[in-house]
Amino acid sequence: MTTKPQLVLATRNHKKLAELRRILDEAGLQVELAGPEVFAEVPDIAETGATFAENAVLKARAVAAATGRPAVADDSGLCVDALNGMPGILSARWAGRHGDDEANLDLVLGQLADLPDDRRGAHFACAAALALPSGEAEVVTGEVFGVLLRERRGENGFGYDPIFRPNGYDRTTAEMDAAEKDAISHRGRALRALVPHIAARLGGTPSTGG
Repeated sequence: MTTKPQLVLATRNHKKLAELRRILDEAGLQVELAGPEVFAEVPDIAETGATFAENAVLKARAVAAATGRPAVADDSGLCVDALNGMPGILSARWAGRHGDDEANLDLVLGQLADLPDDRRGAHFACAAALALPSGEAEVVTGEVFGVLLRERRGENGFGYDPIFRPNGYDRTTAEMDAAEKDAISHRGRALRALVPHIAARLGGTPSTGG
């Protein structure tokens, strides 16, 4: 029996972990996807980079070095036109405490409260990185553009999904099912762009089957 190459998904965020698994599985990547249980001994990694790409590579390299296995990490966030591209890399801690989605949403909604609809443009950006234990790394990016609503809509997704409506859609990404969101999301686009690099390095050739 042929053993599939193993790839570590470098996140302890369970919602993001599920999304990474789903997108890579849907892409037909023939690898074994390992989660946090493989690298539980790895300490939290400070996201000290100045860009999404720098943070993604930093996390992927740290986990690859600690586990001795290839690792994939992403860094992503919301970039608001009226806030000069912020929260950006600070998206997860915009309100001060890392991962407090409700506080982050409230703060952005408050900051944009007086803006007219034609000035509420924003986009999600994602950098996804593959790192090898040797330190070699590849990084790609994905984006999705849209507008920010004035109140939450939808129960799916996480982060800023309840207030982000992609261009060309009448629903927020929190109102979409997983498959629909993955097809257009910044993370879906970045990870699909990373798949050929993963396949080339690990030999996990994407499946062409249905």
